[in-house]
Amino acid sequence: MAMESLDHIRDELLRLVKGATSLDGLEQARVGALGRKGRLTGLLKELGGLAADDRKTRGAALNQLKDEIEAALAEAHARLNDQVLNARLTQERVDVTLPVDAATAGRIHPVSQTIDEIVAIFGAMGFVVAEGPHIEDDFHNFTALNIPPEHPARQEQDTFYLAATAADGSRKVLRTHTSPVQIRTMLRQKPPIRIIVPGRTFRSDHDATHSPMFHQVEGLIIDRATHMGHLKGCLIDFCRAYFGMADLPVRFRPSYFPFTEPSAEVDIGCSREGGGLKIGAGADWLEILGCGMVHPKVLRNCNIDPDTYQGFAFGMGIERIAMLKYGIPDLRTFYDSDLRWLRHYGFVPLDVPTLAGGLAR
Repeated sequence: MAMESLDHIRDELLRLVKGATSLDGLEQARVGALGRKGRLTGLLKELGGLAADDRKTRGAALNQLKDEIEAALAEAHARLNDQVLNARLTQERVDVTLPVDAATAGRIHPVSQTIDEIVAIFGAMGFVVAEGPHIEDDFHNFTALNIPPEHPARQEQDTFYLAATAADGSRKVLRTHTSPVQIRTMLRQKPPIRIIVPGRTFRSDHDATHSPMFHQVEGLIIDRATHMGHLKGCLIDFCRAYFGMADLPVRFRPSYFPFTEPSAEVDIGCSREGGGLKIGAGADWLEILGCGMVHPKVLRNCNIDPDTYQGFAFGMGIERIAMLKYGIPDLRTFYDSDLRWLRHYGFVPLDVPTLAGGLAR
């Protein structure tokens, strides 16, 4: 076979390769050229019958042709593969810029929303979130917090106790507040400490304003210089940011808690005229949280020297402040799993509260 005939073969094979419109078609072109019974494979098998000089020349030309065909096959495969991928992307494309259908979207529960708002506000003040177990021992839940054995919180009718499992007969308890996390943090971490602790708590109460399971958030700062003025500034800023009122009246009343000294209740201004409740207006007051300077005994129980360190703590019910802000009249409805209630009081999932972007109203 004359050398000129290879030009015709080259043109024919390259035309089949470049003309393939699908990966299956390209595979057929490859098999027709380089397969076991392919055109080029047959020519290579014929080399054995040629004279030595002709075989050398013919072999070099066929190998060059083979390289050209393989390069064309690789280029065509890449091109067709891109076409397949682009077609798939076009068919399966999801427009992530479309707005959420508010009529069918799920809702964020008011408790979760309120926790996010609280974290956003105190996070901007430098607080970090801390967590702890729901089942606590006597030391972390009571003793370390300066709550003596005769305190009402230790009575059976006020607290959920578990069956005794320890050798000394002591019993675990479902935590009655999130304060044990403060104790665990102080035992584990040296000052300075600045944490907030949102989470579930448990007490034997059940009525329109109490639930056996509810949520609290507590805050704790321990360092060398924090004083009552810092406590007041922190909580005044929180109340005004949470309720969205720059001039919200806030007052502190002396009170008593075993784990703080001095202690105070925090009230916000409101009006009860006409049988309703309006936050921020009128001459009435509404208590929303408790606070105080951490008691020296609590610091000593956590191996912190009260002559060197001091700080403040505060706590509030999450459901309570959610009810006040969003006009929810009954605490028990938070846990009824009523989708109608959730659609009414819930929040759009993508509307994440931030101080920059705004809290819910």
